[in-house]
Amino acid sequence: MAAFKLRVLLLPVRPAVNLLKRLRIDPFTLTLLGTVLLASLLPVHGTAAEWMDDFTDFAIAALFFLHGARLSREAVMAGLLHWRLHLTILACTFVLFPLLGLVMHPLATHLVTPGLALGLLFLCALPSTVQSSIAFTSMAGGNVPAAVVSASASSLLGVFLTPVILALVVGSQGAMANPLDAMFKILLQLLVPFVAGHLLRPWIGGWVARRRAVLRYTDQSTILLVVYTAFSAAVREGLWRDTPVLSLLAVVVLCMVLLAVAMVLITFLARRLGFARADEISIVFCGSKKSLATGVPMAKVMFAGGSLGAIVLPLMLYHQIQLIVCAVVAQRYARAQGLPTEPPAD
Repeated sequence: MAAFKLRVLLLPVRPAVNLLKRLRIDPFTLTLLGTVLLASLLPVHGTAAEWMDDFTDFAIAALFFLHGARLSREAVMAGLLHWRLHLTILACTFVLFPLLGLVMHPLATHLVTPGLALGLLFLCALPSTVQSSIAFTSMAGGNVPAAVVSASASSLLGVFLTPVILALVVGSQGAMANPLDAMFKILLQLLVPFVAGHLLRPWIGGWVARRRAVLRYTDQSTILLVVYTAFSAAVREGLWRDTPVLSLLAVVVLCMVLLAVAMVLITFLARRLGFARADEISIVFCGSKKSLATGVPMAKVMFAGGSLGAIVLPLMLYHQIQLIVCAVVAQRYARAQGLPTEPPAD
């Protein structure tokens, strides 16, 4: 039964096999699924689980330290002038999505388990992803400098706004028992290393830039490590035993509906506000995406280990769905402008 439930994670890709061959889905997505399978079959126990949990905390701090060292002040200053576009993207990320999550929540509570329903709210409160938002904006012929600024600002502001939003929509319910304590832990474990890395950028920025390709795999390794420890704890607590197959199917459908509604509303809003096509593209891709790289570490800090696997599961599914859908949308934008349609890696 557990093995059958794990196959539900592949549902977003199965209906479009031919499409995926053309899109060359990021191998990291498959590695992520393999990590979930490994944690389900061979979860870590006892002292090893405690040691790995501590090491994961260190890896997360190092990850955000490197993110801070990568952020270019020149790019930020160059893009800050387009404040109207940035406010629109941030409103989509931190206002529109939480509202959609609240609207969807009564239905979700009837279709999925409490942990998965909380995971959907957590997903809606997360910041935008950085790398793939910029890559898809570039591929579609959008305003890349504005996407760089907006996605980076979203990631940074999410450290403050995500726990606040989740506290407002969830309160003391679920696994997030103490929102203020969670906010403090996030600031200490994520923001402090981020600021430290950015302050040290004049001395280490060149070194980080020269090793960007290697450090990309460091980012991914950290995510995989958090996912493995989270799902190990969840499996020990009976995640697959207590999660019906229909709940997993419902999460997939709800993630698809959430992304579809969000992209339609964001596109309508961008055109209604009179943005140019290049700016519209940036708004659509930066405003509709959610960050797995930021979300998984934040979930590790904010939630208890036993419920963490169920909470991050909707984010992992949404991550796969958004890559597929955004690749298709970016190709349509690119074809409309006569641009190459080679999909980027996330």
